Amino acid sequence: MARRLDYSARYPLHTTKELYEALSTREYWEARVAEMRKYTPGNEVVSLDVSDSGIEVVLHHTLPREMLPEIAQAVMRKDMIITRKESWGPFDGAETVGKFSASIPAGPGSLGGGVRLFPTETGCTMRFSPEAKVFIPMVGPRLEQLMLVNLVDLFRAEAEETVKWLEARNPTS
Repeated sequence: MARRLDYSARYPLHTTKELYEALSTREYWEARVAEMRKYTPGNEVVSLDVSDSGIEVVLHHTLPREMLPEIAQAVMRKDMIITRKESWGPFDGAETVGKFSASIPAGPGSLGGGVRLFPTETGCTMRFSPEAKVFIPMVGPRLEQLMLVNLVDLFRAEAEETVKWLEARNPTS
């Protein structure tokens, strides 16, 4: 059975328009990936496509096997290469919705979900609704929980980097 959770990243001093504009620039994604390299060295922006129909980005994250928790090392015999995809619909001037997924070649499960960017009274919020599923009896539920906990940590770090990036471009916010 898959595990789910919701996580909200709040941006009290920034509008949905500012955040959507950031999501549509390669400079933003490169800055975010550069920050993540402090924790794991093998991260890169593979592609970014921005069109009238929205935004699509593909990222690669490489986690060295020795950095994985023991329970994950028991399943993964090599470095874990994660292909992460995010897509956002067109911005309607107030909000947008998207989806994300992460896959591992020959990985024993799936991770994905929806995301919604919407305005609040003081700024905006990005709400993630991930779902993790691991197809390994006995350890599957523990790995699913581990994936979601680590994903929340990742979302939190990315939100912090996003705030820094936005503030560096608009210091009056």
